Amino acid sequence: MATIDIKVPSPGESITEVTISRWLKKDGEYVNKDEEVLEIDSDKATLTVSAEQAGSLKTIAKDGDVVKVGSAVGKIDTEAKAPAGKKEEVKDTVGSKQSVIAKEQPTANTKSTSSNVSATPLAKKIIEENKITQKILGSGENGKITKDDVLKAMGKGFGGEKGFGGTRDEERKQMTPLRKKLAQRLVAVKNQTAMLTTFNEVDMSKIMELRAKYNPQIEKQLDTKLGFMSFFTKAVCEALQLFPAVNAMIDGEEIVYHKFCDVGIAVSAPKGLLVPVVRNAEVLGLAQIELKIKELALKARDNKLSMDEMTGGTFTITNGGVFGSLMSTPIINPPQVAILGMHNVVERPIAVNGKVEIRPMMYVALSYDHRIIDGRESVGFLVKVKEMCENPSRMLFGGKDPMEIVLGL
Repeated sequence: MATIDIKVPSPGESITEVTISRWLKKDGEYVNKDEEVLEIDSDKATLTVSAEQAGSLKTIAKDGDVVKVGSAVGKIDTEAKAPAGKKEEVKDTVGSKQSVIAKEQPTANTKSTSSNVSATPLAKKIIEENKITQKILGSGENGKITKDDVLKAMGKGFGGEKGFGGTRDEERKQMTPLRKKLAQRLVAVKNQTAMLTTFNEVDMSKIMELRAKYNPQIEKQLDTKLGFMSFFTKAVCEALQLFPAVNAMIDGEEIVYHKFCDVGIAVSAPKGLLVPVVRNAEVLGLAQIELKIKELALKARDNKLSMDEMTGGTFTITNGGVFGSLMSTPIINPPQVAILGMHNVVERPIAVNGKVEIRPMMYVALSYDHRIIDGRESVGFLVKVKEMCENPSRMLFGGKDPMEIVLGL
């Protein structure tokens, strides 16, 4: 029997151990070449391991095991034959891949259980309108579900159907290395920095007008849309040039001022909070920034981010508004010294030229390290971001209004 080892790759420098997050394939299952078989967790990232050859999988390590980088955690029997119905990739004489797929056997019962439920017409209508998928016990003749059964179930909620509520059960799960490292870093920031937060609010009217005007064209040409994040990233890059201390870091007894803007974008991934970095964002246009953010967000969702894509940022932006947050105090991402928090856009009455108008408003927060950033710089930076977002043309002229350039101001 010819076998090859499945070895743990190195997630990055200084990492010697990883945790087996989960096997994506079962022991004894046939896998194709380059098919993902395993997920591993380190304190910096989650990576997937693919099969180097096709064959039958033999697992050695188990889910949750801590293993050394370079160690064998499984084997592949390369002489095993692909079972009937398994997709197998082979190469033709010129080396291109061809897919050989056996005919799929029809399953015994492909109807959903919801289609077999016996219910009165009115009960069915309520179920469909409320998109109820949980099982409801019927009290009618032969177990038929009535309107009262549906309303009664909706009144109680469906928590018990999902394993929550009505019991005294508990569940314990081991913290992942990524979650443990994140917890350590957050506590360290609170203990080792003089963190302070300043707030302001932004009238999003101009940005929303630009998005409505240009998004159809951008979507047609680039297959993406301008979001709020690209505008704030561009505004931050311009403001960082005017307030270099916000784009700095402390190295021992020295302050390092960066002459570039590597902006980290905090995204929520299945394994936790990740901060991929948009390199040299200061030279990118709005559409280019949006495309890069989209690329990084998709990689984060699929656990495909590399170490290089998550390290070396000089400033971070986080958007709690996508989850409905109205206001928060974001925590600095070390060794950076500042982070901008965006929030939900809410229509509110504000005073405009002595009159009350309804405008789409967003609260923004800048958390900063008071050891090297003074109040004047932090407030000035946030005000500059506000000004450029409320008048996006300023982003093209170093934070100044075009008329100010003409007047030589």
